[in-house]
Amino acid sequence: MGRQWLHAKRAIVNLKKGKVVGKLVKEISVAAKMGGPDPSANPRLFAALEKARKNSVSRDVIERAIDKGAGTGSDKMQLEHVAFEGYAPHKVPVIVECMTDNLQRTVPEIRVLFKKGVLGAAGSNKFLFEHVGLVEAHTSTAGADLEAAAIEAGANDFEPLSHEQNDDVPEEATGARFILERTAVHAASVWLAANGWSVITSEIGYIAKQFPELTDEQRAEVGEFLHALDDHDDVQRVWAALR
Repeated sequence: MGRQWLHAKRAIVNLKKGKVVGKLVKEISVAAKMGGPDPSANPRLFAALEKARKNSVSRDVIERAIDKGAGTGSDKMQLEHVAFEGYAPHKVPVIVECMTDNLQRTVPEIRVLFKKGVLGAAGSNKFLFEHVGLVEAHTSTAGADLEAAAIEAGANDFEPLSHEQNDDVPEEATGARFILERTAVHAASVWLAANGWSVITSEIGYIAKQFPELTDEQRAEVGEFLHALDDHDDVQRVWAALR
């Protein structure tokens, strides 16, 4: 759901280490800008820091990124948020969220990427998505009751999350994606962390209301298009109606 296309293709995508680190550092700054520099009170920042540490991002780099986002360092952050709505090949709805310091550069570059896609096109489509809170997490507890955890965390819905869907979930762990009201993300993340869960992602995002039926070949075409979007330096999130 939402971004599963990214996890499903990750094993065959050879992203350069520097680009991965760059995206992680930017995510830390964005999270600190949006929710403050304290990871205990900012679940998105906490999740970003965990990913950065797993990718061996140095402590100095992390601290500079937090200071930049929070506006406490000498290098102040001047980023604007912009969202693009459009369609991938085979009429798959897509929402692309960017953080950029230069709208005049980013807007035409993203539009060009849409035009390069086979039948990829820009167009209004947010009505095809639900704007929700999303928390992905895993626990080492075998056979964990996901429904009970969702109720206690205040989630409206949940779905199992495996290592194949998200390689941040250990193979032996029990993973889940919790779907919440946007205002409930922080409380849910805090409850999960306090009750034996490791939070992977904590954010506001989009889930599609419906999913087009695609053949394997069509899914591959859509995946290539979505990866081209996600590979852009200013792109922070790509949401697609693709299972």
